[in-house]
Amino acid sequence: MTSETTETSETSETSEIVPTDAGDARVTWHPAKRPRLVLAVSHGAGGGIEARDLKALAAVLPAHGVSVALVEQPWRVAGKKVAPAPKTLDTGWRGIWPTVAGKGLPVISGGRSAGARVACRTAVELGARAVLALSFPLHPPGRPEKSRAGELLGAGVPTLVVQGGNDTFGRPEEFPEGDYELVRVPYADHGLAVPKRARLGQEEAVAVVTDAVVKWTGSLG
Repeated sequence: MTSETTETSETSETSEIVPTDAGDARVTWHPAKRPRLVLAVSHGAGGGIEARDLKALAAVLPAHGVSVALVEQPWRVAGKKVAPAPKTLDTGWRGIWPTVAGKGLPVISGGRSAGARVACRTAVELGARAVLALSFPLHPPGRPEKSRAGELLGAGVPTLVVQGGNDTFGRPEEFPEGDYELVRVPYADHGLAVPKRARLGQEEAVAVVTDAVVKWTGSLG
């Protein structure tokens, strides 16, 4: 169910407001001409869908048969600056699912940071084809004992983690063994930004992300 739909004149991008039990969410579509999958992907607790990795995926994946739905949680749509409790984030995600699954295609549940946790926690319940976890926050910075590995390991569907090599929320070498794939973005922090002195440029770092996701989605059918 939607209460509002807008379309840009320059592209086929569309945006719709989706009522949920946590408030109104917003879904912005970047459709593929001949879609075989949908990637529904949300932001973290400290930013929105303008994040560099989300924008890059929305620009690249449609050419590879994957429609991208960028999801703004109700708290962002309402203009709040602080994310609510995980249970409320899960409620918002459940609320948008009929919209992203309504095209009858397999849906990859995705997110960055807090959004990745939501995707992992709800994947089996919602019938997700797979999970894409961007910058999964394995633990709070400096608090490795506060591990959230159980959420990742419990996703229950094929999962790809894309993690910055210098992510203070969990570097790739800190991740436990498990039934998931992990791609390292060298030098990158939690926002997948790389320092200017790094041997890898910012555009190259983003390409690591998009190349990995294109290859992985190709393996999903």
